[in-house]
Amino acid sequence: AITDWGFNGWGDKFGPYDLDNEIPSHIADTLGLPRFEAGIILEGGSIEQNSLGQALTTEAVLLNPNRNPDLSRGEIEERIKAYLGMDEIFWLASGIEGDDTDGHIDDIARFVNDATIVISHEPDGNNPNHRVLAENRERLSDFRLPDGSRPEIVEIDLPEACLAPDWRLPVLPASYVNFLILNGAVLVPVFGQEKRDRAAVGLLGELFSGREIVPIHAIDIVREGGAIHCISQQQPA
Repeated sequence: AITDWGFNGWGDKFGPYDLDNEIPSHIADTLGLPRFEAGIILEGGSIEQNSLGQALTTEAVLLNPNRNPDLSRGEIEERIKAYLGMDEIFWLASGIEGDDTDGHIDDIARFVNDATIVISHEPDGNNPNHRVLAENRERLSDFRLPDGSRPEIVEIDLPEACLAPDWRLPVLPASYVNFLILNGAVLVPVFGQEKRDRAAVGLLGELFSGREIVPIHAIDIVREGGAIHCISQQQPA
């Protein structure tokens, strides 16, 4: 089956988007699958989940009045649980500088496996991302797996600021956790920063020891507001 989430151009920032909302019905017809309308605005990059019924998201996106102004936090949680089979929704605060989606989770925290989360970290205390990411890390200290145990939380440094004075925002939302997990590989965005790229690829290689790590130069992609995970849509094999 296909869940048809509503889309409004990331909070009416970019339009028109009427044709975007036609895509789920066309895919359902092409694949011969039933389609269910969830009645909620939700982008794929705004939610991250494991197979234990737990999902991560951010308040800055799903609680933003530009997405679902008529739904409460509880109502949003219930719809996500109903349409994705989740048991728990865990809320982080917001995302990184330059992210005009308002703060998608796929730039800040991702499940490596059911019990391991990799989270973006900004080592420079003067960088605006430092405080935001530190708050997200603090919130995750309260996250528990269904059996009551703590997940392993691994920090990965952001790349140094990718400046783009000619872009719609001065700093690109560059993040190494915007990777894409494939059956036998992980596509990892890199940004032409030898030291931090190498460290990120090495760390993710350790975390995904059974998969090939494939670095993808992502500066040109992230100029459009996202990276590898943002431009993908998984289809179960």
